[in-house]
Amino acid sequence: MQYKLLGRSGLKVSEICLGTMGFGQATPWGIDEKSSFGIMDAFAHAGGNFLDTANRYQDGQTEEIVGKYITKADRDYWVVATKYSLYDNKTNPNASGNNRKNMMRSVEASLKRLQSDFIDVLYLHIWDFLTPMDEVLRGLDDLVRQGKVNYIAISDTPAWQVAKGQTMAELMGWSRFVALQVEYSLLQRTPERDLTPMAQHFGMTVTPWAPLAGGALTGKYLRNDPGRIKEGSVRLNDRAIAITKEVLAVAEETGKSASNVALAWTMQQGFSSIPIVGATKLSQMEDNLGVIGFKLSADQLDRLDKASAIDLGFPGNFYKEDGVKLANFGGFYDRVEK
Repeated sequence: MQYKLLGRSGLKVSEICLGTMGFGQATPWGIDEKSSFGIMDAFAHAGGNFLDTANRYQDGQTEEIVGKYITKADRDYWVVATKYSLYDNKTNPNASGNNRKNMMRSVEASLKRLQSDFIDVLYLHIWDFLTPMDEVLRGLDDLVRQGKVNYIAISDTPAWQVAKGQTMAELMGWSRFVALQVEYSLLQRTPERDLTPMAQHFGMTVTPWAPLAGGALTGKYLRNDPGRIKEGSVRLNDRAIAITKEVLAVAEETGKSASNVALAWTMQQGFSSIPIVGATKLSQMEDNLGVIGFKLSADQLDRLDKASAIDLGFPGNFYKEDGVKLANFGGFYDRVEK
């Protein structure tokens, strides 16, 4: 296992992050504590130290399971990321959202479930389009100053809001976001229009969720195993099938699993990226660990890029036009360092 710095920080985290959303049995597809411990054991044995959870996962059971595990193990070894924003009850209008009141309430509850005095990384989970960014940032910075949170991050938020937040935090001397969590995979490349370039500019690590597109990129749907995916999903359409077939072709060439190929692609995109890999079976965890030390060749990356290419729209496509390059660089485009 190799380790990366999380954003513009000195925090060292494993090159893959273990997603724990399936730990607990509040949903039919969740798993029990013993199975969850087995998966975390395998991850730790491979050198993994980065865990991702949230207050809402399995109605709080996930944080409880993670808390029991890190308590019996070495708490300081683990980098635990959790999230606030999503509701944990439906009787209180302030038991959800990005507001300071919910933030403080949610963090206190998470600390109890995690049996910890601090959270290593706290994400804002989903932007609510109600709470001002300065309220969010000041609340998060207060948590850092109180020692309850070490680093802050943000998930599922428009690029312009994140950019606004990073700039405001820098000007005010508040804590800045070290990571951006978004859906990103060979089947979901739209973050390349603005989110991933923005993260790269601000030195944020991208932590892709669903890097295997809900299992679609493993090829299991082509084997008539739809799992929890509903008919009509973009993960089952003709484009998804074509991309998955290319992933399977590269997997056959390399002798690696399709999962390893799909994960390696997210890790070789030219910006800091640490995929969040979920598992509800020990065999899945063991398979995903096969990506450690595995690199796709330039040709393989190119084939996967072409198979999964998206329309960047404006202004992405505009900047690629030869006439625009000529006008902007006077014929020196290919001779100027980018």
